[in-house]
Amino acid sequence: MFDNLSEKLDKAFHVLKGHGQITEINVAETLKEVRRALLDADVNFKIAKEFTNTVKEKALGQNVLTTLQPGQLMVKLVKDELTELMGGEAEGIDLSGDPSVILMSGLQGSGKTTFSGKLANFLKNKKTKKPLLVACDVYRPAAIDQLHVVGDQIGVEVYSDRDNNDPVAIAKAGIAHAKSTGCNVVIIDTAGRLAMDEQMMNEISNIHKAVKPQETLFVVDSMTGQDAVNTAKAFNDVLNFDGVILTKLDGDTRGGAAISIKSVVDKPIKFIGTGEKMEAIDVFHPSRMADRILGMGDVVSLVERAQEQFDEEQARKIQKKIAKNKFGFDDFLSQIQQIKKMGNMKDLMGMIPGAGKALKGLDIDDDAFKHIEAIIHSMTPEERATPSTLNASRKKRIAAGSGTSIQEVNQLLKQFNQMSKMMKMMQGGGGKKMMQMMQNMR
Repeated sequence: MFDNLSEKLDKAFHVLKGHGQITEINVAETLKEVRRALLDADVNFKIAKEFTNTVKEKALGQNVLTTLQPGQLMVKLVKDELTELMGGEAEGIDLSGDPSVILMSGLQGSGKTTFSGKLANFLKNKKTKKPLLVACDVYRPAAIDQLHVVGDQIGVEVYSDRDNNDPVAIAKAGIAHAKSTGCNVVIIDTAGRLAMDEQMMNEISNIHKAVKPQETLFVVDSMTGQDAVNTAKAFNDVLNFDGVILTKLDGDTRGGAAISIKSVVDKPIKFIGTGEKMEAIDVFHPSRMADRILGMGDVVSLVERAQEQFDEEQARKIQKKIAKNKFGFDDFLSQIQQIKKMGNMKDLMGMIPGAGKALKGLDIDDDAFKHIEAIIHSMTPEERATPSTLNASRKKRIAAGSGTSIQEVNQLLKQFNQMSKMMKMMQGGGGKKMMQMMQNMR
C-alpha cells in the first residue's frame, strides 16, 4: 500500500540531509520532488501544487527552529499537511435511526457488495448491532446470490425479493422487515454500472428519497486513482453522500484517491477495505494513514487489532502452562489463529515503523503460516502436547504427512523451543537473557 509514493517521498526528504538549516533553495528542491511524487501517485495537479505551496510557506516561516533537523522538520510539516488534506480527524458513522439506514452506492466492480458485508460484520461485532442486508440490485441475479453468500458467511440476515424489479419497493420492504424482526441497522446494497448513466443516477436518487438514510456512503476502488475522485464528485452532485469508502487498499494502489478525494468532494473517508476477509475493514484515520504514507508505520492500529483478538481467559491459561512447562503445539496453533484474524501479513508488517523499506520487493504470502499449520496438524495429540517426544522417525512421518521436509520440521521445533524459552523468561523478568536469545535467533 502506497509503497511507490512512500519511496519517492523518502528520496525527496534526502535533499535536506546534511543541511544545517532550511533555506528557500533546499526547500524548493525538496518540494519539487514531493510534488512530483504526488503527481506520480495520481494526485490532482491543483491539489499537489497547493499542498507544496502551503508546506513551503510553513517551512520558511519556521526556519528559526533549532530543535529539529531540516529533514525532520520537513517530514513533520508534510505529515501534518497530509493529515489535514485527508480530513484531519476520523469520522464516525451515524447510527441514530430506528432502524439506522445506510445506503451503499458506487460503480460495478468497486467492491460495494463485499464491503456491505464487511460493514455489517463490523457493526455486528464491534458495535453490538443487529444488521440486515438488503439486496436492491435487480439487474444482476449474481449480485443477490453474492450478498446471500456474504450474509451466510458472517451470520447476518439478507432480505431480497427476486420477483420484484422495483429497487425502491424492495428497499422500503427491507426496512419494514427490519422493524418487524428487531434489526436496528439496514444496509442497502444498490446496483452498480460499469459507467455512470442517467438511469443509474435516477434510480439511486429515487431510493435515497424514499428511504431517507442516516448515512449514504460512496464505495470507490482506490486502485483507479484520479478516476475514482472524478466519479465520487459526479455521485456527490446527485446524492450529496455523507462519506467515502476506499476499497482494495491492500493492492498496488498509488494513493491518489485517498489523498485527493476529501479536498475535491469535501466529504470524509469513513472506512477503508484492506483485504478480502470479512474482518478486513478499518475506520479511516487521516493521521495514521499519513504516517504509513511517510513510512512511519501505524503502531496504534496494530495494537488495536491485537487487542481485538486478545482473549484474556485464554492468556491466563497459557501463562499457567508456560509456568508449568506445559506449553504445547496446540497452544502455539491457537496463537497463530489469533494473528491470522488480525489481517493479511503484508498489511500487518507495513504497520511496523521502518518495515516498509525492509520488506520492499519481498512477496509475503497472506497464508504464511500454512506450512507450519500443516506440520502441527500432522502430529498426534500426544506429540502436540509433549514436543520432546519427537524423535527422528516421528519427524520423518510428520514431514511426509505435511508435505514438508525434515529440515522444515526441525526448523519449526527450534523456533518453538526458542519462543517457549522467551515466554518463560518474560514471566520471570529475565530481560537481559531474553535480549541475548533474540540476538542469537537472527
